Amino acid sequence: MKRLMHPVLLLSIIIVLLLSGCGIGNITNTSPPTPGTTSQTTPDPTIAATDTCPREIKFVITCLTPRALRVAYGVEPLIQQGFTGKGQTVIDIVSFGSPTLQKDMEVFDKTYNLPPIDLQIISPLEGPEKDPHGDKSGWALETLLDVQMIHAIAPEAKVIVLTSPVAETQGTFGLPEFRQLEQYIIDHKLGNIVSQSWGASELTLTDAQGQRELELWNSVFQEGTTRHGITYFSSSGDHGATDYQDDNRKLSKEATTSFATNNPWVTSVGGTTITRSSSGFQEKAWNGSGGGFSRFYPMPDYQKMLPEATQQQFNNRRGVPDVSAAADPSTGLSIYFNGQSTVVGGTSASAPLWAGLMAIANQKAGRPLGFINPGLYQLAASNTYHQDFRDIVQGDNTNRVANVQGYPAVTGWDPVTGLGSPNAEKLIPHLIASSP
Repeated sequence: MKRLMHPVLLLSIIIVLLLSGCGIGNITNTSPPTPGTTSQTTPDPTIAATDTCPREIKFVITCLTPRALRVAYGVEPLIQQGFTGKGQTVIDIVSFGSPTLQKDMEVFDKTYNLPPIDLQIISPLEGPEKDPHGDKSGWALETLLDVQMIHAIAPEAKVIVLTSPVAETQGTFGLPEFRQLEQYIIDHKLGNIVSQSWGASELTLTDAQGQRELELWNSVFQEGTTRHGITYFSSSGDHGATDYQDDNRKLSKEATTSFATNNPWVTSVGGTTITRSSSGFQEKAWNGSGGGFSRFYPMPDYQKMLPEATQQQFNNRRGVPDVSAAADPSTGLSIYFNGQSTVVGGTSASAPLWAGLMAIANQKAGRPLGFINPGLYQLAASNTYHQDFRDIVQGDNTNRVANVQGYPAVTGWDPVTGLGSPNAEKLIPHLIASSP
């Protein structure tokens, strides 16, 4: 199941807006405000001149371009210092890929004044294609979103698209092939950052086959992080506090989360709604952000650094997400796909955004930071937390369609936005210092 929402029609955007209405808290382009307060920012006079969405999607008044995202998350000052992801490689794992990827990237780069992407597509698995839901076009859009988000944040990082001929759907279908790709990354030393914008509901992995598959994945993730310095990012899902109950894509009436975002060796990325105005950027929890507690994995040691009052809700379970970033399709994340500009959303956008940040962090560190979760939670427990993260304190992820009660965004960690969204200018140097 891909983490992707792409409202192409204005009606779709209006519906999302109606379903996700929550309060908004302002953030700044440097240090974020104290939770619950409002802070004005000084508008960047160059944004209007250099950061305009294409004509065909100007009806989305909140459309966000690559530069807007970099400014909002404190990346632009690092770019100006030469930290562009140069020398780093981000691997994106998908089914099928996109036949128009290279051509679309050329237009995307010209539209937003980005350098030409260093792109490689590898399809190492043999065997016939298997696509039970007939969703190759969806995977093509997924691929475009992933790659363009990575390139927007880290414009000089190399991106490898590693494709499987089998669609990942629910349960174990497609997971063995993706696991082979994960091992291929390790065996061939492709790079140190992996982005995963897909997931299988925990409710579809409770049988013996599902549990065995998760054991095999856990071994790969542990090897990648501890022995090869790989950082794994996974999207937390687009159904709020629930997910599918089976392969028929029917939403469960109970709270649940999904794999691989639930794995403790993975950095789980949730979603926010981010908009901009003349006074700066505003951010809140996105109602669709997947989040909650795993029924499979116990609470990892790094989450035990959270305040005791926060830990009480875990009941010794792995909580997701760890962090978050822009995901709401109503905010209009601008991409170029198959000959036209469009707007998209979902935690399929926030996970590769963090992968791009990681490319900049590894470049600045001069080494792969590898498993960053302990460092993230260490910073959250330090006096630099409100410099490093934008603490999202408004909104929730209740799924009103499935009638599943979600969780509120609160001060500190919560099961909607995790520790919050990044202020990369501060977070990256502090994360480097906290990583052994």
